[in-house]
Amino acid sequence: MMVTFVSECEKKALNRTRRVLDAFANRIGSRTWQTVITEEGLIAVKILLRKTATKNTAVACHWIRSRSRSELVWIVGNRRRFNAQGIVPVNSTAKNLLNSQWENNWTYLPAIKASVAVSALLHDWGKATALFQAKLKSGTVKGDPLRHEWISCLLLNALVRHAGDSDEAWLSLLQSGELDEQALKTIVMQSATKPLADLPPMAQMVAWLVISHHRLPQLLDRTERNLRQGEEKNTLSALMKSIAAVWGYQNKFDGTEYKSRVADCFEFPDGLLSQSVAWLKQLKKWSTRLLQAQPQIQQLLDNGGYRLLLHHARLCLMLGDHYYSSCPADNAWQSSVTLFANTDEKRNYKQKLDEHLVGVCEHALKISQTLSRFSLEMESAYDIKALKQKSPAGFEWQDKAVENIKQFKIQHEALQEQGYGWFIVNMASTGCGKTIANAKIMRALSDTGESLRYILALGLRTLTLQTGNEYRGRIGLKNDELAVLIGSAAIKELHEQAQREQDEKPVFEELGAESLEQLLEEDLDCGGAPTAAFLDVLFPKHQPKRAEKHKAFLYKPVLVCTIDHIIAATETLRGGKYILPCLRLLSSDLVIDEVDDFDGADLVAIGRLIHLAGMLGRKVMISSATIPPALAEGFFNAYQAGWQVHVHFKQASPVIACGWVDEFTTRVERVDQSDPEKRCSQYQSLHRQFIDKRVANLQQQVVKRKAFIVRCDDLLVEKNDELSRQQRHFEKIHQTIYHLHGSHHTIDARTGKKVSFGVIRTANISPCVALTQFLLQAEWEAGCAPRIMAYHSRQVLLLRHEQEKHLDKVLKRKEKSGEIPEGLKDPLIRYHLDNTHAEHVMFILVATPVEEVGRDHDFDWAIIEPSSFRSIIQLAGRVRRHRQGGVEQANIAVMQYNLRALRQDDKPAYCHPGYETAKTLRLTTPDLCQLVDETVLNHVVNAVPRIQQPESMQPKQRLADLEHQAMHLVLTRYDQKGPQCLQAWLSECWWLTAVPQQLNRFRESEPDMNLYLVWRDGKAVLCEKDERGEFISRQSSNNIARADAMTETMLGRLWLERDYRQALLEQIDTENQFDNDIEQLITKKSERYGEITFPKRDSNDRKWFYSDQLGLFQL
Repeated sequence: MMVTFVSECEKKALNRTRRVLDAFANRIGSRTWQTVITEEGLIAVKILLRKTATKNTAVACHWIRSRSRSELVWIVGNRRRFNAQGIVPVNSTAKNLLNSQWENNWTYLPAIKASVAVSALLHDWGKATALFQAKLKSGTVKGDPLRHEWISCLLLNALVRHAGDSDEAWLSLLQSGELDEQALKTIVMQSATKPLADLPPMAQMVAWLVISHHRLPQLLDRTERNLRQGEEKNTLSALMKSIAAVWGYQNKFDGTEYKSRVADCFEFPDGLLSQSVAWLKQLKKWSTRLLQAQPQIQQLLDNGGYRLLLHHARLCLMLGDHYYSSCPADNAWQSSVTLFANTDEKRNYKQKLDEHLVGVCEHALKISQTLSRFSLEMESAYDIKALKQKSPAGFEWQDKAVENIKQFKIQHEALQEQGYGWFIVNMASTGCGKTIANAKIMRALSDTGESLRYILALGLRTLTLQTGNEYRGRIGLKNDELAVLIGSAAIKELHEQAQREQDEKPVFEELGAESLEQLLEEDLDCGGAPTAAFLDVLFPKHQPKRAEKHKAFLYKPVLVCTIDHIIAATETLRGGKYILPCLRLLSSDLVIDEVDDFDGADLVAIGRLIHLAGMLGRKVMISSATIPPALAEGFFNAYQAGWQVHVHFKQASPVIACGWVDEFTTRVERVDQSDPEKRCSQYQSLHRQFIDKRVANLQQQVVKRKAFIVRCDDLLVEKNDELSRQQRHFEKIHQTIYHLHGSHHTIDARTGKKVSFGVIRTANISPCVALTQFLLQAEWEAGCAPRIMAYHSRQVLLLRHEQEKHLDKVLKRKEKSGEIPEGLKDPLIRYHLDNTHAEHVMFILVATPVEEVGRDHDFDWAIIEPSSFRSIIQLAGRVRRHRQGGVEQANIAVMQYNLRALRQDDKPAYCHPGYETAKTLRLTTPDLCQLVDETVLNHVVNAVPRIQQPESMQPKQRLADLEHQAMHLVLTRYDQKGPQCLQAWLSECWWLTAVPQQLNRFRESEPDMNLYLVWRDGKAVLCEKDERGEFISRQSSNNIARADAMTETMLGRLWLERDYRQALLEQIDTENQFDNDIEQLITKKSERYGEITFPKRDSNDRKWFYSDQLGLFQL
């Protein structure tokens, strides 16, 4: 391609860009270059220019497409030097602004800095105790009776009481620089049980920053936590009155030892730092600044904006502590202080206590100064051709959505400078192109309408690399524009089929430096590229690899990750894992895909994340075809509550633009009611109007899915045991397969055989495996050849990868009527078809709910064991997923009772997974014939009952209504009080503690540990990896045995037969391994790719079994 480069650089940037461009192109003018270049060469030029780019850099690249047309490819540096087409202005006007943009938006930055500085100077004051100093000297890692941050708060409490119990008094005392150590020691010896209770407001804020700089206050006793449910805490003062040492700040496991050691927590033989000139000097300076900021802080305390001040201040303090703790001691530090803050890896003294406090203060202040730059100087992706182009036929709705958003922005241009909120719901149906649409919409929402900077949060880690590939391939994002956060390097390597080994992580031990933990343990898939220079202040230079990964996480325009990684911003109870997600949210909008895959406690946690995004002034989009009304409204409520905090802190407009998007229409409305209740009521009304229109459109579509209910009444009448009823249940599924296969199959052109691909959904892993074994052993009619596969989450990583790779290949069916499915050309499928005499070949996937979400599979028919109405809708979406045209006969069968109901034990049946509970949400019957309208299912299976809430709800009689009620109780009961509910997180002060997260943990239902199927001495052994990286056998201790070998008949009926050793061999480059022991290499590969999950809290009464074909299971 022929390209022209135009440089509008200034000062030193001009010579730097000349050096780069002169190496690649001919200079045809003083600021213009031209050359013929490949696409790879052009990417190299862009990367080199970006590496040296500053605010004075501005280079545009134009592609000469024809004699009469050129096209802007990209701009590096200051885009304001050019217009949208890359044309340079011939004239300009200027206007003097009294304050810079960041000063207008960051009015309260002085208050943040003063709060950060004073809390940093006091945060480890409690390390001056005799006990802590003795601990450092001996090198022990035993927990303190009272943690150092609690002692720091006791010292602050003593300081306030000694000064006179007002903010003016204690800050004036610090201003004087005269600390009466004896008086402080005397007051501390009285050991106040609740030292935060009666402090004045600013002292309470500083005390909270000090006490939470390692961990949020939390109740470790479950009974004590549960007693707090329903307890209202509306003010900072009310909450602080509750906090005592038992909130995570004392170690009292052994009462005798506690009593013998606790006295040393109140002994200060080496003083309280009053002899440190440098420390007192900083305290004088910043206590003066904090006193000057008092009017500002009082204003924030009155309007609720102090929540964002404390959020920013804690983040700066913790990151400053993390940074400085990782640095070596300052050899130039001059001090007579004999107290120390921490030790090095060899357990030798490292930083002196006053050096540490002053160092953390200085560094935390540098970090606070960068906060304003996150929203202004972080990179966005521009010039993305795929997003500029018109959508292809059938996807025009994407462009209409973008156009509607642009029109709304033009109409509200007056609010643009002040800033207003955006909350979008994308409910386009499966297969309509939501991925591309979400990117186009986020581009339209950006300030310029032409850039991308957002986080895409997904529900499953297996989807992150998949989506990353789609973003690179279909949207055209380059490696320097996209970062993909993956669960482990092994997943990425299998995804790319790359064979490489990586070093193990070192083990970190706590030695007076808890701030040394890694901020981001997961692997980040991103190309090397430059980042903003100001980010250097956040991460230590002596850890360059880690710093580069952290900076890439923050800087790359688009971040694709599982929601687990970004939700750490609100869910981290202790340590600094929340820091990077918070910093990223400070500069990135948020898209949550398939948001309704979660329920219960997970929805509360996601609500907390959305509230934080609103508080930080970001735009939020939730995306799924099956969003219930209460979920949309509840998350809007969380967003608007966060946005109001942002309004008070940044003087933004209280207006929130709300958008609803689907494949039929886009609606954007302004929600501007002053009262939160009225805002939610306005949103509810607008959402209902959109849904009514969507339902009308859905009901006019071609019917691709119809269902019937498989009667199982006779199983309840029979007096059989549970196992016999399960076998009879499986037999009914067996008979239903014949019926569905007979109505929905494809004729194989080569053999004339009738072929179908079907899926059977079971609620849990045990019945999934049991049903698979039943079908493998069953008597099948003559002329039928079943090929069966079990698919669930407890499978070895490598074997599951093989399985998913095969399924993704053969089930991505997009053929038109009369065309041969691509899957029938697959070698394995062809082998099965060509090597059987049977006329009917059924490929049957027996799957748990892992098949419901994120798999782009297309089946001919499905049989469903129901857990909820959502489970029916989700799995139905995998039937004729991509193929056009309607059906006459039902292609989905739903069992009348699930296996839990057949137990007849008077316990909830539609749970685990599901929404039914023993009390609040109890159905009157487990009979599906009474819980759903079968005539509707016979006519069409779609999302209407889930997305449209009926006027009169019957949650005990209707399965869909049960789910609406469950969502309402969790998200839209605005009268609820106490830390267990989302509303308290939004409007009360429980956010100052970890109790809300303890009561509603994200993914609490999955307390798993990782085991590894390690190849040793010619056999596979399930092991656990210890802290030193050693693999310890856990088969006998976890009661795991090998499953019985399959018979020849069963093996012959497998869809995909897998062999673990053979799969490991395929990961080894055997041609280049002449000198190495193959068995040893297989062992190494198994240690890397043999990961499998196992429940942490298994009671060990029932035996576990492992099989390459069936995974890890119980019967």
